[in-house]
Amino acid sequence: MKSMCFRRLKQSLGIFLALLLIALPLAARGSEPALDAAFPGGNIVVDQIAGDRVDLHQDLRDTDGTWFYWCFRVRGAAGRTLTFHFTQGDVVGVRGPAASIDGGKTWQWLGTKAATQNSFTYTFGSAPEVRFCMGIPYLEANLREFLAQHAHDAHLRVETLCTTKNGRKVERLRLGRLDVEPKYRVMLTCRHHCCEMMASWAVEGIMESVLADDDGGRWFRQNVEFLVIPFVDKDGVEEGDQGKLRKPHDHNRDYLGTSIYASVAAIREFVPTWSQGKLVLALDLHCPWIRGGCNEQLMLVGERVPEIWAQQQAFGRVLQRVQTGPLVYDPKNNMPYGVDWNSVKEPRSCTCWASLLPGIRMASGMEIPFANAGNQPVTPDSARALGRDLARAIRAY
Repeated sequence: MKSMCFRRLKQSLGIFLALLLIALPLAARGSEPALDAAFPGGNIVVDQIAGDRVDLHQDLRDTDGTWFYWCFRVRGAAGRTLTFHFTQGDVVGVRGPAASIDGGKTWQWLGTKAATQNSFTYTFGSAPEVRFCMGIPYLEANLREFLAQHAHDAHLRVETLCTTKNGRKVERLRLGRLDVEPKYRVMLTCRHHCCEMMASWAVEGIMESVLADDDGGRWFRQNVEFLVIPFVDKDGVEEGDQGKLRKPHDHNRDYLGTSIYASVAAIREFVPTWSQGKLVLALDLHCPWIRGGCNEQLMLVGERVPEIWAQQQAFGRVLQRVQTGPLVYDPKNNMPYGVDWNSVKEPRSCTCWASLLPGIRMASGMEIPFANAGNQPVTPDSARALGRDLARAIRAY
């Protein structure tokens, strides 16, 4: 009797162990991972999750056509390897996605070893969440961090340009010679297309140079007042929009006729009065497409006015001469007006408008690649270094 009970117990134990061996991997997998874009700059639409494959695409919202910006986070995937497949276009850049395991504070390019132009694979460690983006985001929080480092600097003033449609304050920064009338004025604008985040890191590098305790910084603070609009499309930056090709037109097509965006209207109202005929240089920083040819080179975008184009080329020669950073500019990569996409007939852009301001010597757009500039990685550090090169060129010019 005891022997029979022992055999039955042994059989039951064996069945239990077998079921346990089956259940353990399932338990380890847990529930499906959670994907969302509910944070500043977030953008994603999840099509489906099937096993270890996630089908998803960028949220185009009010975009007239298609564009490539996406940024999302994953939680509940520790220990798993997932493949993310984009269903609406080749939207993974030339250095793969960027990833952050600390809530978006720092980012690293993952490379292309486990990525294609429309997918990437990632093995999750123990981090409670991982964020992925097609670039390295620069948001209001990043700007606030920079401003906090210079909170007591008398050569920096933080003002409000306007309030957006969705109630956000658009920053208007003035720095350099603020105590008396300066010899020169310079305007920097950024994020007319809100997804073009790599340009913001370069703007930060320029501002660092103006406030630096060195010969260059002291020269700027004696001679030049800078006006910086870091987020022309502030709502789009924080809400994770594409920005480019926004219906009925985007912010950089709003400088002709009556402006429909509060920030552009405020720029057009404020700058002519502020400049007092001393605005000699206006630089509008952008990022291009995500791969191929000119999209992987630094370039100035030629203006239609011959005199302005001549000055753009002169500025480019100065930049080539004084640059020391890892992202190398070569004037041969500039795009003259009438070439490729630089052929918009109506003068609707910021630089077209700025090129007609009294006293202006040069107005130019500049394209800073998202990930790869002349085979060098574009990162916050390398883009800031480019900004410092631009500051040296502005002084020399």
